[in-house]
Amino acid sequence: MRRPAETTIGLLRHGATERKGFIGSTDEPLTSQGIEQMRAAVGEGAGWEVVVSSPLVRCTAFATEFSRREGIALHTDERLRELHFGEWEGMSSAQLMRGQPEDLARFWNNPYRNTPPGGETLRAFERRVLAVWQDVIWRYRRERVLVVTHAGVIRIILCHVRRLPRSALLSVDVPHASLRCISARSTRLPQQLIR
Repeated sequence: MRRPAETTIGLLRHGATERKGFIGSTDEPLTSQGIEQMRAAVGEGAGWEVVVSSPLVRCTAFATEFSRREGIALHTDERLRELHFGEWEGMSSAQLMRGQPEDLARFWNNPYRNTPPGGETLRAFERRVLAVWQDVIWRYRRERVLVVTHAGVIRIILCHVRRLPRSALLSVDVPHASLRCISARSTRLPQQLIR
């Protein structure tokens, strides 16, 4: 029997940005502290063989620097973008609490049923994130892959891997520049095991 191909995937959230709140698909740059947070998270000599990044600058700025420093390939994938928050893009929770408190409360209570006005649905977001997740597992079999992305993307993947219910999505803590490593064995049907 053939041994399954094991892939190690590091899910790295971008570091701190100047603007807080619902920045979703807004192209918000990292602060200098944000870059330092990410450098500290990956450290030296971790043996990553490829970097796959969200195309947003708060991810690609570090991913580009890291891939050059390590001499490894960098690929970007649109599907690793954060959830698009529609009319809430660029707004803080405090602003929404003043102007749309009921809508914000409904979103926090059940984001799958309460999409921000003009925003991407959580079901569509989940579909694209899980599609790129499976592609990374298969494309980079037996490699160590650093995926630089956003909190929402990482939450979706962690809920999927841990087999958590959708209702647990917003309770999964993903701080700035946090790194989660997952060992994925790809056989005919991929099975993920989180460490």
